[in-house]
Amino acid sequence: MNQLVKQVLLVCVCFFVLPEQAIADPLSDANRVYDSGDYGKAAKLYSPLAKNGNAEAQYVLGMMYRAGRGVSHDYQEARKWYLLAAEQGHPLAQFYLGWMYAGGKGVPKDIVQSHMWINIAIANASGEAKKEFIVDREAMEKSMTADQIAKARELAKNCTAKKFKGC
Repeated sequence: MNQLVKQVLLVCVCFFVLPEQAIADPLSDANRVYDSGDYGKAAKLYSPLAKNGNAEAQYVLGMMYRAGRGVSHDYQEARKWYLLAAEQGHPLAQFYLGWMYAGGKGVPKDIVQSHMWINIAIANASGEAKKEFIVDREAMEKSMTADQIAKARELAKNCTAKKFKGC
């Protein structure tokens, strides 16, 4: 009888514990590895997800290339991944594209393009991120003309209408 109880308990444990591990998705695995600090391995896990169109993986890869974390420091590569995520409506990727244009990091310095992407990010963000993006946009506007701001807003409107493609 004791042996039968042990076998039933083992089956129950396997039934409840193993499916949770089997259900773990590749993005969660990549996030866990990234959070552990193994950035090189995380980049290898994010890469196929990003190539298959996962916006979050694209954003994180952009961040990793921008910072040189687990991959070579490469603003061009960061821009590529941010743009792919931004085109899917990822507000942080949209914000960092704006940041790149503001500083001329991997793209020509362009305050109008920067403002456009930050406007788009604000429209898609929520909570604290949205508040921080607004503060950054307001600071940027202090160095812009009224015409530049109007042009950036029009570009943001057009880009949004095109669902962020070709912006």
